[in-house]
Amino acid sequence: MVFIGIDNGVSGTIGILSKNGSQFLKVPTVTQQSYTKAKQNISRLDYWLFKSMIADHEDVRVLIERPMVNPGRFKATASALRCLEAVLIAVEACGYRYEYIDSKEWQKVLLPKGVKAEGLKKASVDIGCRLFPQHKELIMKNKDADGLLIAEFAMRSCQRP
Repeated sequence: MVFIGIDNGVSGTIGILSKNGSQFLKVPTVTQQSYTKAKQNISRLDYWLFKSMIADHEDVRVLIERPMVNPGRFKATASALRCLEAVLIAVEACGYRYEYIDSKEWQKVLLPKGVKAEGLKKASVDIGCRLFPQHKELIMKNKDADGLLIAEFAMRSCQRP
């Protein structure tokens, strides 16, 4: 079985775990001029590159972290939802089934008890580097290992009786 964990968003990551090893990838993006009247750019998921990164696996379980939706942070919410839609289209085009997961659910299993908001990124880096030392460079660069840890959670939850 192949486990794909997706830390949703244009700054997110993808973790892929299988019997053949692991992959840790940055969500591929493109920058384009915004569609609003104001002169600004937006980051979007590079659909074709993303799809090629996750394609060609059999017996796949995909967990997608539920996006942040906060009306007080309109631009960040719009970006997260725009990215989610593109991710869903790619996952569905690959013919994979998928589930959503709240960050607290996988964090409760994989991160130390009592870690609060300000310590979550550090804990993700620490645990990610410990479990996946081969990906330490990208984990440190990205400042978290969330995609890998979501995939690890998916794998562990399938092994439970």
